[in-house]
Amino acid sequence: MVFDEPDGRAIVWSVGNSAERGGWGHDQIETVKRLAPHIRQFVRVRHAMANAGALGASLAELLEDGRSGFIQLDRRGRILEANDRARDILLKRDGLCDAEGVLTAGIPEEDAELQRVLARALPPYGVQGAGGSMKITRTKARTPLVLEVHPVQGMGADHRAWEVGALVLVVDPEARPRVDPDLAAAVLGLTPTESRVAVELATGQTVAGIAHELGCAESTVCTHLKRVYRKQGISKQTELVRRVLSLEALRGPQEGG
Repeated sequence: MVFDEPDGRAIVWSVGNSAERGGWGHDQIETVKRLAPHIRQFVRVRHAMANAGALGASLAELLEDGRSGFIQLDRRGRILEANDRARDILLKRDGLCDAEGVLTAGIPEEDAELQRVLARALPPYGVQGAGGSMKITRTKARTPLVLEVHPVQGMGADHRAWEVGALVLVVDPEARPRVDPDLAAAVLGLTPTESRVAVELATGQTVAGIAHELGCAESTVCTHLKRVYRKQGISKQTELVRRVLSLEALRGPQEGG
């Protein structure tokens, strides 16, 4: 099954042969159909959290992340903590706000949907929570905020994880990090092409998207990435992302030296 996504990505779900005699039966096919939207949502949430560097991080590390908005909710749905990016968004009260400790949306219809999404992620004790996503309309920005809600079953050895019931990732499409490729090349010792590939990947572009922009094959982009990894002495994409985004606060080379 192939699910086409709005940003050009595609989710492919491959199901093995049926173990039943005679192949796939009606009940099995209906089960697959019922599972399909949940599989799509799971992949969406995992992809969003991976782009934000959230997978494999502790709850404390997520709060220190300044590139994305993270909000921790307790098991009753009340706000425990929020990092600086999320706090700034909440203080603006443009679409999403903190109403006495409760995460709310400005438009009544969207707030009703938000509460349903949060309720699914924070079910009664003993019931498995389900992730969800939605868009929040803003009046002062052209693009809506995107929320990805993920139930927390415990993350690593974080002693506070048991207090947190759900993690809300707040994505602002207009807040994409900006890193000067020339600066990255100079600091990291990369060629112009390697630097461009590294920066594009670190700021949210896919390998396919980079290949399209450069007018080359995806395999060529992967070759450039391998060279970047080798020069940096790293092996994981998350390490490259952190290294490149650490340059975000620096200004690129000034004209005229």
